[in-house]
Parts: sequence; structure tokens; C-alpha cells
Amino acid sequence: MNTVAFHTLGCKLNFAETSTIARSFRDAGWMKVEFGSPADVNIINTCSVTEQADRECKTIVNRALSANPATFIAITGCYAQLKPESIANIKGVDLVLGAAEKFNILKHLHHVDKLQETKVIACDINEVSGFHYSMSANDRTRIFLKVQDGCDYQCTFCTIPLARGKSRSDTIENALANIHTAVENGGREIVLTGVNLGDFGINEGNADRSFFIDLVQAIEKIDKDFRVRISSIEPNLLTEEIIEVVAASKKFMPHFHIPLQSGSNRILKLMRRRYLRELYSDRISMIRKLIPHCCIGVDVITGFPGETEKDFMDTFNFLNELDVSYLHVFTYSERNNTLAAEMKEIIPVNERRERNKRLRNLSAKKLSAFYRNYIGTSVKVLFESEEKDNMIFGYSENYLRVKLPYDAHLVNQVVAVDLLQIDDDFCITGKQVHVNDAVFN
Repeated sequence: MNTVAFHTLGCKLNFAETSTIARSFRDAGWMKVEFGSPADVNIINTCSVTEQADRECKTIVNRALSANPATFIAITGCYAQLKPESIANIKGVDLVLGAAEKFNILKHLHHVDKLQETKVIACDINEVSGFHYSMSANDRTRIFLKVQDGCDYQCTFCTIPLARGKSRSDTIENALANIHTAVENGGREIVLTGVNLGDFGINEGNADRSFFIDLVQAIEKIDKDFRVRISSIEPNLLTEEIIEVVAASKKFMPHFHIPLQSGSNRILKLMRRRYLRELYSDRISMIRKLIPHCCIGVDVITGFPGETEKDFMDTFNFLNELDVSYLHVFTYSERNNTLAAEMKEIIPVNERRERNKRLRNLSAKKLSAFYRNYIGTSVKVLFESEEKDNMIFGYSENYLRVKLPYDAHLVNQVVAVDLLQIDDDFCITGKQVHVNDAVFN
């Protein structure tokens, strides 16, 4: 039996896709082994959101070769679509597959012997069409389900449209069927993922477009006991109707992650974002009005070309005053074939990083304040299989990370927990509530 190992870089969407590819190998009779083991084949699913993700590819290839110098190495994912020839020049790489061939890796593995010359199979991204569903399967507790792919937006800093192509989606019927399967197999929480999730509903050859709200409402009607989270969604696509459904729902968790990128309208226009800060503020206000306990995460970029100190302080002050829970802060890095890379007002890298640090400090303060609000309260926590220092970990409905003394019986269970204190890693130590309904099977 041939062995195969996988390594994934980047987002949750990539992890869902790797999991789906891994199942195709399992069904074909391959044995999956841990990455770092001496596998016959190593498959690396790459990301290209940041410059660091690009460089990391070579490091991962070297790790695979260290475990087995004769291993056959196949590279796919966003970096493989954007820079196939660069990857082909990495010593030890045998096969590079672009976006159109990502889910067809097995067809290209006629043998597992290393090639004398790297084989590159790529196409123009405009030729990539059709939707391939993906769903993670390594952990029953939280399952990432891809329902949308690609992006029609043209943000000046982003290479994702070049790596994944035009926006396209699964059908509501297929998405619901996949959710039923996941729940029947023990899944307790479904995380809806996509490149531009709020743009759900574009289907090739389907003139009758549905929208993300239609999917949300259809999921709400499923007569099964499970939780749902919405992954990152653009503020202009997060409609009042979606917020209202989540506010009234027993399935959809009170948790939104909403990219902002900048609190300066001038920079937002340079980025070609499809909203201004006023719309963003309105969305946050509505969430807080209807779902006061909601966890709200924010993406923000520092050091975009032309970002003056005033622009940065507009962002800092806007976020400081905004009632959000945490920030994901990214330092801008130049990406080839983007309009931003051609802009002349370049911000020195050390200044970009210094601004990043200031926003990360702000994030820590906001997250600490959000957590402190719930000390002394009781919440329902879905516990995962992770064990560290004899503790078990899980997330509350509003995304508080909670830990208890390890008990295998708590894995994949929703448990009532009293929240006691916060540790240095923003994890709340809790105590299980010992009442008749403390565990919700």
C-alpha cells in the first residue's frame, strides 16, 4: 500500500480542500501518514496571501525530503497557480498543479518514483470554472464546509482572484446534503467557508441566482441539533437580514469576522474596497443592538502604500472606539501583478511593522476586555479532542476559548460551564456545572 502525507499552508478553506483530496486517496487505497513521516508521496497545498507563505513552501519541501529523500512531491494551491515556474525550480519538487487540476492529483500519479524533470500542469485562471465542494474531516467537532470559491472583487492588494478565479458556488441543495452527512457522522459544529462567502449564489449555467441569506435560512430550517458559524464575510455583503436571522437563531453562533482593512476612507478607496468606514460602523452597531454578546473579529492591514501617520491614526482611533472583540493584523507586503505593487508611496517595512505592533496591542486590550465581561457567568461550550497539560479545550457560542481538567467524556459534547478566570493566553478556566442538563448530547 502506497503512503501519502499532506501539509497545508494558509486558510481554513485550504484545510477543507486538503481534507477532501486526502479522502480521494483513502478511497483509492492509499494509506495516509503524518507529515514528516517517510511517505511515498508528499502533497503540499500552498497559500499566497503573504510573502511569508511563499517562502514557507521551500521550507516545507525540505522537511518532506529530510524524512524521505526519495519521496515524490506534488505542489498545488494558490502559490502553485500564481508562480508554477518558481515552484518548479525548488529542488526536489516533482509535480506542480494549478487550480484546475487541484482535485485531480491522483490522475497524475502514475507512479511514485521521482521525476528527472519537474512536471508543471497549469492553465490561465480565466479557464478555471466549476465548483468543487470540500469539507474537513479530521475532527468531528468543528467541520469546515466550503460553499463558495473565487472572487470577482479587484482589491488592489490581493492576488486571490488570480489564484482562484471567478466567484462560483455550490448549490443550496448540495450544501444542505453535505451538512446532513457531516452531522450524521457526529459533527457538532459546521463552519461555512469561502473566498468571498457573502457572494454565495453564483452558479455556472444557473440563471436563477440564490443568495447567501437563502442558504442561511435553509440551514436554519434543518431539524437537527448542531451549531453553525459564518467565517469571514465582507461588510457590504453582511446584510441586515443576515444579522437578524443570526440574532434569532439557535443554530447560528453569535460570532462574526468582518474584514475592515483600513479605518481611513482615503486608503479604503485606494484599496478599491466596496464600502467606507461609515457602513462598517453601521454594521457593528446593528450587531451590538441585536446580539449584545456577539464576538466580532476584524481584519486590518498596516503599511499600505500611501498610508500616512494620519491615515494610520484614523484606523487606530476608529478601531479603538469601535465595539469589536479582537483584531487580525496583517503587515502589507507587495504582491506581483497587483495594482498596489505599482504604487509609488511605499511605506518603510520597519514602519509597517511598528504600526502592526500598535494594533496588536490594541487587539490584546480589546480581547481581554471582552473575556472579562463573562467571568462569573455560565456558558455552553463545545469541547474538542485537544489535550494539553491535562486540560481539554473548547469554544463557547460567542467564541470564548474555555478549558477544563481533561475528561475524555467531554470530547464533542456541549457542556454548561461556569467561567472562573483568564490565563495569559486568553483562555478561560472553567468549572463544569453539575446539574441534570449540564451535558447536552
